[in-house]
Amino acid sequence: MRAETQPIDRQSLLAEANQLLREHEDYMTGIEATSVEQKNGVLIFRGEYFLDAQGLPTPKSTQVFNLFKYLAHVLSEKYHLEE
Repeated sequence: MRAETQPIDRQSLLAEANQLLREHEDYMTGIEATSVEQKNGVLIFRGEYFLDAQGLPTPKSTQVFNLFKYLAHVLSEKYHLEE
């Protein structure tokens, strides 16, 4: 997979990921990717998941999960993290 993707540093990748989030039709204020790692060629994005007081998911949690999944799908096809 690396032969087909471009290397990118974490900060540049997070900047591009957050730009894609802001442009997405399902974006809500406050959703932001704050970290990224790579496992088996897939970029995994993390950030605030907006859990309730008991630590359970809220409707916004589902939206965040779906947006991070979108980022993983789109950006894993283009990039791999520089080592």
